[in-house]
Amino acid sequence: MKKVNVGVIGLGTWGEVHVKAFTSIPYANLVAVCDIRHERALYIKEKYHVKKVYTNYEDLVKDKDIDAVTIALPDFLHRDPAVRAAEEGKHVLVEKPLATNIEDAEAIVRAARKAGVKLMVDFHNRWNPPFLHAKQAIEQGELGDVIYIYGRLSDTIYVPTKMLSWASRTNVMWFLGSHLVDITRWLLSRDKPVSVYGIKKEGILKSMGIETPDIICGIIRWSKGAISYLECCWILPETEPKLYDFKYEIIGSSGTIYIDTSHNRCIEKYLQKSYEYPDTLGLFESFGKPRGFAIDSLSHFIDCIIHDKEPIATGEDGLVVTKIICYLLKSIEEMRPLTIS
Repeated sequence: MKKVNVGVIGLGTWGEVHVKAFTSIPYANLVAVCDIRHERALYIKEKYHVKKVYTNYEDLVKDKDIDAVTIALPDFLHRDPAVRAAEEGKHVLVEKPLATNIEDAEAIVRAARKAGVKLMVDFHNRWNPPFLHAKQAIEQGELGDVIYIYGRLSDTIYVPTKMLSWASRTNVMWFLGSHLVDITRWLLSRDKPVSVYGIKKEGILKSMGIETPDIICGIIRWSKGAISYLECCWILPETEPKLYDFKYEIIGSSGTIYIDTSHNRCIEKYLQKSYEYPDTLGLFESFGKPRGFAIDSLSHFIDCIIHDKEPIATGEDGLVVTKIICYLLKSIEEMRPLTIS
């Protein structure tokens, strides 16, 4: 079977995950990497033995040897490379969120449709085993009617202050909340959002010169009657044993599911000066190769190209998530609930 030749645009923390994945996924052939930081691009090229390196995404998407492109740039920079890749006939995977405004998200979806290429958004929690189990339980009627969903996904303050140089140009609802919005909608079988109300708290990060809220929360009403509450902050202390805190609760008319993917303590490691709860779900190494649901989603993208299948997380899904968050942020600005049209 012919392999899919892949190029990766953006070589930050998660871009390197893409690179690792495509060096180990069967039927994927990592051909090129791209980053505006030439030294970083060369480092990744040498570390993973990549054939080609670019510092301009235009050059990468024009490369005739490349079949598919993955984009792991900061969230507000997704539109142009995604559109150009589609125009050049490349299949496209975009890291979540698809875009940070509706116009950009629509432009990406439109370009992919016009070119007839696959477009997938990397909402990788759809491959996360606890959420897969929850979806199966809901679809089999074990919980009855879903009445309420609570989701909390937060980061330590390390992320906006040290990990991301561009935190002032985004917010925690885009960076983390897009996961919560998508997984909630997916569990509700792509139910339509009816209205949204958002609130925020700011001050800690702004006092440090980072122009973004500390915490954003939102309430969403769904057309079939469910209510969801989403909570995201990125000011947890760095002493937390994990970089993130991810809790989820589903209440139905006949049952409840509680999910904790960050502190479920499947394995606990205690040393003399530190302790941690190592990741055994999302991203870990097994016999020298990356494993976990974060790799599974990228493998699915390759599988969709080879077998001409629609991705589990489509561009249209990404557009809806962007729309919901845009309404939520507008609700915060106007300090009132908004109906989603």
